Amino acid sequence: MRALLAVTLLLLLHAAVHGLHVFDQPGLLFSQRSQCKPIPSALHLCYEFEYADMRLPNLLGHEAMSEVLQQAASWVPLVQKRCHPDTRKFLCSLFAPVCLQDMDEPIRPCRSLCEDVRRGCAPVMAAFGFPWPEMLRCARFPLDDDLCIPAGESGEHVTNATVTAPKVCEACREKTEDDNEIVDSLCKNDFALKIKVKEITYLNGDTKIIPETKSKTIYKLSGVTERDLRKTALLLKDGMQCVCDEMNDINAAYLVMGQKQDGNLVITSLKRWQKGQREFKRISRSIRKLQC
Repeated sequence: MRALLAVTLLLLLHAAVHGLHVFDQPGLLFSQRSQCKPIPSALHLCYEFEYADMRLPNLLGHEAMSEVLQQAASWVPLVQKRCHPDTRKFLCSLFAPVCLQDMDEPIRPCRSLCEDVRRGCAPVMAAFGFPWPEMLRCARFPLDDDLCIPAGESGEHVTNATVTAPKVCEACREKTEDDNEIVDSLCKNDFALKIKVKEITYLNGDTKIIPETKSKTIYKLSGVTERDLRKTALLLKDGMQCVCDEMNDINAAYLVMGQKQDGNLVITSLKRWQKGQREFKRISRSIRKLQC
């Protein structure tokens, strides 16, 4: 889901870049004694990564777990872009530094780890108009001969050809459908909308998509009211664990179909709306003749 990742990066990197705190000023980290805390399951960036306990405050100056969760979620799309094998290791060393009971201070990432990740990921961020954050300037981190978290061994830096392909979100899988199948799909769902994206956030591992109100075209509502659409975001289930190449343009329109489940509007199908494309001519024709 390069599209969803692209849109998400564009919307979230600004918040992520500007949400960082200075962590190398004397006295900032240890104005209060740090504590070991279990990494919560809601911290998707680092949960079940390589260790179970983290230090709080962390290396970015976040003192409350709620702040860690909010800020860390903004960086998940960068990890999903797979710009470097150690991106997650580097970010987790800052957001959720490993907590060792016999050490009073957190272990920082090595400068070489930062430099490796920056080389791979800075161009990705630059493509969306964001420079590598000053607060992640690699000169701030210790050299490798100090106690620090090192870059992966050369064997870990596998090529893209050998990296396991990320899971594609079920709603974003390409499907070839004839007119009857398109109508059948429309009839099985509770809503069918053409939307533009206003905002993307994360909620309990799901991707939460808020449409632009004025750009929305309603093709079908069944058991869903326009009030529901105004007050409820669209959910892409387990969106933090999969990719969706359909959403790669923040300015594009999307055909979204889905069902109302437990009060949530859950997306079951998402396609980029490409005016004039044969498939969307067929979809438009099917919508006009829709009789469920």
